[in-house]
Amino acid sequence: MEYSIRNCEPKDLPQLVVLCQKHAEFEKADFTPEGKAEALEKAIFAENPKLCCVVVATKEKIIGYVSYTFDYSTWDAADFLYMDCLFLEEQARSFGIGEVLIEKLQQIGKEKNCINIQWQTPQFNERAIKFYHRMGGKGKDKVRFTLNL
Repeated sequence: MEYSIRNCEPKDLPQLVVLCQKHAEFEKADFTPEGKAEALEKAIFAENPKLCCVVVATKEKIIGYVSYTFDYSTWDAADFLYMDCLFLEEQARSFGIGEVLIEKLQQIGKEKNCINIQWQTPQFNERAIKFYHRMGGKGKDKVRFTLNL
């Protein structure tokens, strides 16, 4: 499979929203596409971006993405990279692309002097959990809460 890994561009936003919707459906989460392209444009392409995004592109379309932010750990008193989402279309899986994306994040994190990469995945996503273990990730049993505002 021929593909390239590159930073998200404004022209990718409509396709990125479609991938976000597919990702949300896979994780059994609510998702409404209305207004997402505009909101993501502001978050990714602002002077001081709130979100960073790398896409997996073929000649025709984007087939995957990884998004991330930088955060600070009180306990470690250090910066870390938080991987918010990693998603690949079904036909793009099993080609080692996920591994390439994780390696890209490792490189970015090192360049930004982060101490680690953190992320989460649903417990039912056994395929991802096996992949993350194979990449050297270590899981922690925690319950994530959300409090709507």
